[in-house]
Amino acid sequence: MDRFVIRNPKPRAPEDEGRGQHRAAKGQATLHSLKRVVVLEDIKRWKCILELPNQTAENLLDALSQLKKKIPSEEVIRSTKIGEAVEHLQIHDDKEVSELAKEVHTQWRTFIQEKRCKPTIEVRSDAATEKLRCNARRLLSEALDKEAGDPLAECIEREVFHQSCRLLSVPYRRTVRALVFALKHKPEIRTQVKDGRLPVNQLVQSHKK
Repeated sequence: MDRFVIRNPKPRAPEDEGRGQHRAAKGQATLHSLKRVVVLEDIKRWKCILELPNQTAENLLDALSQLKKKIPSEEVIRSTKIGEAVEHLQIHDDKEVSELAKEVHTQWRTFIQEKRCKPTIEVRSDAATEKLRCNARRLLSEALDKEAGDPLAECIEREVFHQSCRLLSVPYRRTVRALVFALKHKPEIRTQVKDGRLPVNQLVQSHKK
């Protein structure tokens, strides 16, 4: 009579299970989470936030904290003028804002001096996307009763794009239309946005479709 051997799975030691759980919990880093991977759209959006008049300290700190996680190339720092925006905040009245701005500025300067030749991965939008977004900014400028290219309109559009997961999707288009209508036909909202009483991120969130 044939003999069959039944093999039971070997029980795992408690410490092995712990290591497996630890590896699963740790997860894997994404490309965009790396310091040297820079999304130009994010850099430009944070620059808008830093330069917008009457910006809250909370929004400034949030933008600076995000910038501290990135190390853009010298070319990006100069071409986007994000370095000037950060440097200007080093003399901000809010001590926490000025200190964080100094930390970001020092971190970038030190890295560039030490590793000037190390490449940076830059993520850019295509020409068709930029053309559609420029049209949205023009409509927002008109709704704000401002000239084309107004920084406030740019900041609003970049926030819409950010909250739409950087996609020119149906929600993006609907949100832009809702904002244009609100800013054009509701003077109280337009005034609050212009004088900084209604932060841009809250404005966009309240009209998000």
